[in-house]
Amino acid sequence: MSEQQNTAAETHDQIPAQWVKPYGDTLDDGRVQVSFTLPVPLDETAKEGAKMLALQMGLEEPAVVHSEAMGSGFSFFVVYGQCKHRVDLSKLKVAKPDFEVLDKDGVNALIAEKMGRRMVVVGACIETDAHTVGIDAIMNMKGYNGHKGLESYHEIRAINMGAQVDSEELVSRVIEEKADVILVSQVVTQKNIHLDNLTKLSDLLEAEGLRDQVILIVGGPRISHELAKELGYDAGFGTKTYAEDVASFAIHEWIKRKAA
Repeated sequence: MSEQQNTAAETHDQIPAQWVKPYGDTLDDGRVQVSFTLPVPLDETAKEGAKMLALQMGLEEPAVVHSEAMGSGFSFFVVYGQCKHRVDLSKLKVAKPDFEVLDKDGVNALIAEKMGRRMVVVGACIETDAHTVGIDAIMNMKGYNGHKGLESYHEIRAINMGAQVDSEELVSRVIEEKADVILVSQVVTQKNIHLDNLTKLSDLLEAEGLRDQVILIVGGPRISHELAKELGYDAGFGTKTYAEDVASFAIHEWIKRKAA
């Protein structure tokens, strides 16, 4: 191989650095905005405390640009500052489901071809979580942001159990419907309650001997694929996820399991 070819091969193997830092007014100025609540009444001392906290966070030249009282003994602050750090995106490896996203027609065609019947998907917000926006966006006919929900897929039987569904009730419905897929939404995350809820469901499925028989998917604003896998789920989806993402993963996973 010539010297020129060697150089080309080395260049191809190397991923160029992609350093980035926050952008505010001008490129690479590092300007950021943070907001937080302090458990003290709003006064000048509280404002100075908010500024000092921003400094300890590593922000340079912090300024309190908004503050207001939040009831008795609490105050809310918005602070601008300058972040001095930057990150090389080329060095990051993000865990995510590896599958081809199909459109609605593509999903329906693949289910019909490979399964020869309708795929059964049971979805719910489990335990104390009463926020149905996420599960409705994926399951309901109208969907979200121009993306129709699973109820509109003629090759999918979508069963939306709604909010505050006990894990035991969900598992019973899964058995009754002979579900292929369980779709769980978790929006409430205070004190990491979503971790307890998701672990409980996974453990119940294991105890019933169902874990390997269903495709288990979780979604929510603080859900990542990496977290989902750690909790024993097959996939995790965060914000900006639509029905076709979930449905595409489900049918590809079903095919992969049948081939195994």
